[in-house]
Amino acid sequence: MTTTARPTRAGRLPAPAAFYLQASIVLFLLASSSAPTPIYSIYQAEWGFTPIVTTVVFGTYAVAVLVSLLTVGSLSDHVGRRPVLLTALSVQAITMLVFASATGVTELLVARGIQGLATGAALGAVGAALLDLDKDKGTIANSIGAMAGTATGSIASGLLVQFLPAPTQLVYLVLFVVFVGQVVGVTLMAETAAPKPGALGSLRIQVGLPAGVRRPILLAIPALIAVWSLTGFYGSLGPSLVREITGSSSHLLGGLALFVLAASGGGAILLIRAARPRTAILIGTVSLLAGIGTTMVAITTGSAVGFFAGTAVAGVGFGAGFQGSMRSVIPLAAPHERSAALSIIYVVSYLAMGLPAVVGGVLVVYGGGLRITAVEYGAVVMLLAGTALAGSLLTARAERRAVGRRAASASLVVSPSPADASQLCLAAEHDAMTASQPS
Repeated sequence: MTTTARPTRAGRLPAPAAFYLQASIVLFLLASSSAPTPIYSIYQAEWGFTPIVTTVVFGTYAVAVLVSLLTVGSLSDHVGRRPVLLTALSVQAITMLVFASATGVTELLVARGIQGLATGAALGAVGAALLDLDKDKGTIANSIGAMAGTATGSIASGLLVQFLPAPTQLVYLVLFVVFVGQVVGVTLMAETAAPKPGALGSLRIQVGLPAGVRRPILLAIPALIAVWSLTGFYGSLGPSLVREITGSSSHLLGGLALFVLAASGGGAILLIRAARPRTAILIGTVSLLAGIGTTMVAITTGSAVGFFAGTAVAGVGFGAGFQGSMRSVIPLAAPHERSAALSIIYVVSYLAMGLPAVVGGVLVVYGGGLRITAVEYGAVVMLLAGTALAGSLLTARAERRAVGRRAASASLVVSPSPADASQLCLAAEHDAMTASQPS
């Protein structure tokens, strides 16, 4: 493993162990964010709230992540990765206890808000730490960790809720133990980034793009919005939609849709990890169009098989589109820009995930109902995916033309004149005839 981390000191984790620790942090941060998904139906039954409340709770988390990324997202570039991670993971552990003891919507909203703030603080730091330790593998780990975490959290939570006691407490207590263990691991990890001045200034809300990756981020934004707005829908209203289509009240099924989406996304990342970033984005947008189209037909006809098949194809689009976006940006960022660049990517992602989900919840109650809202939502995501696809194709065409113009210009500079070319041909013919004569 190629590493840029400082040499391991006595008592510190070796670089490979530190890398896998950071990868596990990404995984469990996202697992904790999707863990409540199968439990929403229990909360809704016990506390008697509408789908709007579910999406508001989900949106609260996304907005909190957004605020955190905008304020402390680049803090680890100044104070180091370890202090930020230790604080964020400690807060995450405490938040799991708040979830486990929640008795109403207020506590749930508070827990989701605090969880979002801690997650936002940690994402930039842990993502940058992975890149510090291994730039190539770190880029892949940042992408697949998000997918694996989302999938693991939803399905593991569904299994615990379905088959074990204390359905609204157990999953959070398990995550509490995990986060405490990760705090211990980060304590033993060597710092991978040298502190630099400007920590207080970095806390101001910043929306500027690092100069070195400005254009790649702008080109990646349409794909990011498409894939994460779809994730927001599955995370907030997916369980209700699955129950309506299948007619089952199983909590395991409630988390299955998000699991299928994220698991197929993780598989796509592994399969196309060697592809060029633009190729990954093209695969992602085409898969989104095909998968969402299939899912919309299945929702209309009430086909559970078609719904999950379409979700799996859309998941390929999720994984490929997100990985392509990450790989088109992160490798170009300088070490001191990595945390900021990751934070911008996650700002766009969580904004795209949170706001449409809340709008979807309002439309379910005051619009045409769950199925019609799902179809309308899918149509909007398809429009976004089509925009991303068109943008990628136009950019590729423009770049090919630019390369062609440069090649033509170079050939004019080095090409001989017609007279010179004629003399060269005559000389070549003379040399060939001379070489063919016997000595």
